[in-house]
Amino acid sequence: VQLQAYGGGLVQAGGSLRLSCVASKRTLSSYTMGWFRQSPGKEREFVAAISRSGGNTNYADSVKGRFIISRDNAKNTMYLQMNSLKPEDTAVYYCAADLSGYSSDRGTYEFWGQGTEVTVSS
Repeated sequence: VQLQAYGGGLVQAGGSLRLSCVASKRTLSSYTMGWFRQSPGKEREFVAAISRSGGNTNYADSVKGRFIISRDNAKNTMYLQMNSLKPEDTAVYYCAADLSGYSSDRGTYEFWGQGTEVTVSS
C-alpha cells in the first residue's frame, strides 16, 4: 500500500486542522492505521491508531480529548481531526499502516506516508 498524507500547515494555538491520509494500490480496510509525529531532535512518537473497521481507537495521553482519528474505507482515506492545538503539537505528522495487528508501537507498522508538517504558533 502507498500512503499520502495531506492537510498540514500553520495554525495559531487553539486552532484546528484536519489531516488526511489517502491509500493507493491496496484497500485501506486491510490495515490498522495510525498517526505518528516527529519534532526536531525527538523520536517519532505515537499519536493515534484506529482498527480496521474503525470500531476501536487509541490515543496518546498528550492528545486525548483534543484529537479524533477516523477512517472512511470506501474512500480509502484516514483522518486526524486536531482541535485545541498547542505549540507542542508542532511536528511532522506521518500516517502508517499495519497489516498484522493493532498497536501504538511504530515498529509494527510496515508502510509509511511521507509526512505533512504542522506548525502551531503561540
